[in-house]
Amino acid sequence: MSNNRGVVYVEPGKVDVVDLDFPELVLRDGPGVHPDNVGRSCPHGVVLKVVSTNICGSDQHMVRGRTTAPSGLVLGHEITGEVIESGRDVEFVKVGDLVSVPFNIACGRCRSCKEGKTGICLNVNPDRPGSAYGYVDMGGWVGGQAEYVMVPYADWNLLRFPDRDQAMAKILDLTLLSDIFPTGFHGCVTAGVGPGSTVYVAGAGPVGLAAAASAFLLGAAAVVVGDLNPARLAQAASFGCATVDVTQGDLPGQLAEILGEPEVDCAVDAVGFEARAHAHGAGEAPATVLNAVMELTRAGGAIGIPGLYVTGDPGAVDDAAKVGALSVRIGLGWAKSHAMFTGQCPVMRYHRQLMKAILHDRVQIAQAVNATALPLADAPAGYQNFDQGAAVKYVLDPHGLVGATR
Repeated sequence: MSNNRGVVYVEPGKVDVVDLDFPELVLRDGPGVHPDNVGRSCPHGVVLKVVSTNICGSDQHMVRGRTTAPSGLVLGHEITGEVIESGRDVEFVKVGDLVSVPFNIACGRCRSCKEGKTGICLNVNPDRPGSAYGYVDMGGWVGGQAEYVMVPYADWNLLRFPDRDQAMAKILDLTLLSDIFPTGFHGCVTAGVGPGSTVYVAGAGPVGLAAAASAFLLGAAAVVVGDLNPARLAQAASFGCATVDVTQGDLPGQLAEILGEPEVDCAVDAVGFEARAHAHGAGEAPATVLNAVMELTRAGGAIGIPGLYVTGDPGAVDDAAKVGALSVRIGLGWAKSHAMFTGQCPVMRYHRQLMKAILHDRVQIAQAVNATALPLADAPAGYQNFDQGAAVKYVLDPHGLVGATR
């Protein structure tokens, strides 16, 4: 078996589907692979036949040229697949298992992993804590927007679905366990969402919609989603969210019209560093959302920040933002005694419980984010449509297995 194809970043605004080497249980040299990871042997890994793999907003940051991603980088960190080859040291994952892959790559052995902080594993990225498939400065692990992919530390990382037929019947929901559903849920958990909470979610992209659905799952009384894209706001409204158009300004006033007061108990920033100022036709202002959620969150409340912020942004609006230095009103957050939580979601903390919620029909996450399957060959069109603001979560279907279940 030697054939493999996958999605690569070519240049700003362009991706392509190209022939790739078939994955081995070793990390070979290639675009974005850290020199210290070249030749890294993975007898603890498996090779997956990819059943589904999703386009993420984090991928779009690279494709827009807003990172230092090299040309030829194989994209994709949201992966669901079938085990077709198992390494010598794999004990519990078996060939034929259908599994979800957390986007965080974690060793299971370091201090962070033992504390459940799998988003900042100390052993998988020579540059800094934390790693992911197909992502710039994350160690160079090959991405999963492909027909086949290698996954290291398989016994530790993989979540096995208990019944293959049941899983395939819900594959559009279960594919979201690799990233956006746990990420949105983590944003809500860290913001303190619970029964009776009022919640503001900034951003109606897929992660924001996943956060809104998660807030309801956690018992929120009211969920308000803010965005400037009418189609995405309509998608949020389709499953019970109230919405605010941030281009209309006066967010406290808009909240007061909905909730009877200008603040919420909890807030989630699902936008990140490419935020725009809250006005018609306004340009980028990367601290806008952070400052808005501090204004909107009650004193003593908490803010979850699953939206991506980076240390290097070559396309930023000013020199400070190019190194991740933003004009955040930390004095306001301090005065209101806010708790703020940032960083990668530790997917393994949540994915088993969220799988159960899906399998027992407690949440319809695919419907909430409008998950839509595309053939792998249509990935460039999916990227383009998503970049233009489509209210869709694109799920790539390399082998036609997702489409066959619909």
